[in-house]
Amino acid sequence: MTIALAVIAKAPRAGHSKTRLTPPCTPQQAADLAEAALADTLHVVLETPCDRRVLVLDGAPGPWLPPGFDVIPQRGSGLDERLAAAFADIGAPTLLVGMDTPQLTPSLLTAGVDALRAGAPAVLGLADDGGYWAIGLPDSDPALFHGVPMSTGATGAAQRARLRAHGRDPVLLPPLRDVDHFADALAAAALRPAGRFARAVAALAA
Repeated sequence: MTIALAVIAKAPRAGHSKTRLTPPCTPQQAADLAEAALADTLHVVLETPCDRRVLVLDGAPGPWLPPGFDVIPQRGSGLDERLAAAFADIGAPTLLVGMDTPQLTPSLLTAGVDALRAGAPAVLGLADDGGYWAIGLPDSDPALFHGVPMSTGATGAAQRARLRAHGRDPVLLPPLRDVDHFADALAAAALRPAGRFARAVAALAA
């Protein structure tokens, strides 16, 4: 079975990236942290065994993009539509993650890939803030996403309920903390202190 690992992300831009980090960060500092988080996420994907690596991007690639990724544009208005389109465009069993958890490790992603390879009907990694950081599916079905409320404290529960309603009780990955506020950034950096994100946070904290 061919398994894809995908990252869905916005190209980091001042005033558009990680806006909840301002204050205490300036818009450019928040964008710099977003770029570091995205770069760490992409490199962890590179370290994880899979058959294809995809970046589903809103914006243009930058120097933060390492080689080895197919880049496809995001399609749709809301995030629910963009997630559905990403799975349709990739067209293979896929584990998809965002760019908000730079503490990701290859072992976490490998667990999701292995679950799909073993025949799991779905994979879901819930986030501490009520969202989710990963979702994996063996095929695409827009009904699994369309109308699921996104970016709320109940998004993860709603997505899990939608999967179950379609007969896809998901294999759960360990919960992670999204980086939304600077306290989250400090916590995520402490979990992966050698990463680009941790170095960027340390430079700001100093």
